[in-house]
Amino acid sequence: MAEKGSGVETEIAEALEIAQSASGEREIDLDAAEAEAESSAESTASRPETESDESEESEAERAAVDPATLKSRKAFARRQWRRRWLAWRYLIVGTLVIALLLGGIWAVYFSTWLQVKGTSVHGSMKMTSAKQVVEFAAVPVGEPLATADLEAVQVRVLNGLPMVRSVNVSREWPDKIRVDVTERTPVAVVSIGGRLRALDETGTVFWDYKKAPSGLPMVNTVTGTNSDALREAAAVASALPADLAKRVDHVEVTTVDSISLELRNDKRVVWGSSAQSDTKAEVLVALMKAEPDVARYDVSVPGQPVTNKSLD
Repeated sequence: MAEKGSGVETEIAEALEIAQSASGEREIDLDAAEAEAESSAESTASRPETESDESEESEAERAAVDPATLKSRKAFARRQWRRRWLAWRYLIVGTLVIALLLGGIWAVYFSTWLQVKGTSVHGSMKMTSAKQVVEFAAVPVGEPLATADLEAVQVRVLNGLPMVRSVNVSREWPDKIRVDVTERTPVAVVSIGGRLRALDETGTVFWDYKKAPSGLPMVNTVTGTNSDALREAAAVASALPADLAKRVDHVEVTTVDSISLELRNDKRVVWGSSAQSDTKAEVLVALMKAEPDVARYDVSVPGQPVTNKSLD
C-alpha cells in the first residue's frame, strides 16, 4: 500500500510541474506579445517623421536637379528631331525635285505661257526690212517654244533673202523666236544680163542697182566666165584699200588667174589670180607713187613687179 501511495504522489507532482511550465510559457508569450506591440507602436509613431524627412529630401533633390534635367530633355528632343529629319529629308527633297520636274515639263511643253507668240528681228539692215524677215521666217505661232525648229527658220530666211549673209535663230523666252540678221557687204558691182548686181567678197550676187554706186568698182566679165572666176574677182576687189578702190574703174575677169584692173586714168594693172591680193595691193600703191607716169603695172608676181610705159 505504501508503494502505491508513493506512486500516486509522484504522478500528482509531475502533473503540477507540467501545469506550472505551461502557465510560465503563457506568461512568456504574453510578455513577448506586449513587447512586440510596444515596438510596433514606437515604429508607427516614428514612421511619419521619417517619411516626412524623406519627402523633404526628395523635393530638395528634385529642385536641384530640374534645370539639368530640363536641359537634357531639350537636348534629347533635338536629337530625336534631327534623327527624324535625317530619315525623312531625302524623301522630302526627292518629292520636291520630282514635283518641280513635272511642273517644268508641263510649263515648257503644255502650257500656253511658253508657246510661240511672235518673232523678233535684230541686226543692222539696209537692203531688207524686219517685215520681210518675219515673212520669210514663217515661224509657226502656237507651238511650244521648246520644240520650235530653229534650223528650218534659218533656212527659210537664207533662201528667201539673198542679201542676208548669215542668220542666227534662237529662242527668246518666254514666247518669241529671235532672228539676228547679218547682211552681205557689197565689194563690187557686176553687170549680168543688162542688170547691175551687187557682188560680195564670196562672189555671191545678191542685190540689184538702178545705178552703180560710187566707190564700188565694176566687174566686167566675158562670155564663159564661170562662178569661180567671179569669186576670184570679188576677192581681188575686197582686198583693195579704199583709196585704191576709188581709182579703179572696173575689174576685167577672163579666168580665175587672169584678172586685171582698169584705172580711171586709163592705166592698167595686171593682177593675175586673187592669191596674195593684200601684198599685191601694197606693192601697187608703192609703184604708183614711185613711177606715176607709167601706163601699165604688173603685180601678178608681187616679189618681181614690172612696169611699162605702154599698155601692151
